[in-house]
Amino acid sequence: MRTRVLGWRWRRNPLRRRSDVVEAWTTLLVAVLLVVVAPLVGVAVGLHAHSEAQAVAVAQRSERHKVHAVVVGGTPERLPAVQGDRDHGYQAKVTWTEHGKGKHTTTARVPAGTRVGDAVDVWFDSKGRSVAPPPDDVAVWQHTVTIGLCAGGGAAGVVLLGYAVERRIALRHRLTEWEREWADTGPRWNQPRA
Repeated sequence: MRTRVLGWRWRRNPLRRRSDVVEAWTTLLVAVLLVVVAPLVGVAVGLHAHSEAQAVAVAQRSERHKVHAVVVGGTPERLPAVQGDRDHGYQAKVTWTEHGKGKHTTTARVPAGTRVGDAVDVWFDSKGRSVAPPPDDVAVWQHTVTIGLCAGGGAAGVVLLGYAVERRIALRHRLTEWEREWADTGPRWNQPRA
């Protein structure tokens, strides 16, 4: 039965090599990087992404306006395959009345499953083009969490890749040390005994 002695690379003993000490310190460093630094990178990048996404959302909210319109035509005969997904829309003819400016009719993007006569909210930019609604707070937070997780995962991936490269280099150095020590010890073992 094999027993494992914890921390043998840290204690002074005749079998410990320099590569063992380097490997022990590297393992400790990798553990700290994975447990502390990678999450901090994810949080920092996520907070930066949040501030940028929030600024974009505020800018889009200021330059876009919502109009409550009625679909008057242009809906497809056959509904899209995914009826439950209201985000993937299509172009339809809509009409609305603005106070003081009269009645407007244009083609705009409406949610899937909308029929003629349905009331919809349509967003337009400052030039009167139909655009997607500006991101709400939920979309901003989803973007923040996604970017933060990707950054933290990427940092952890880089750490693990570096650790794999270091392990390969350490193995080469360990084998070189063993060969050198065997070159010193081997002849004594191969001498005939009297």
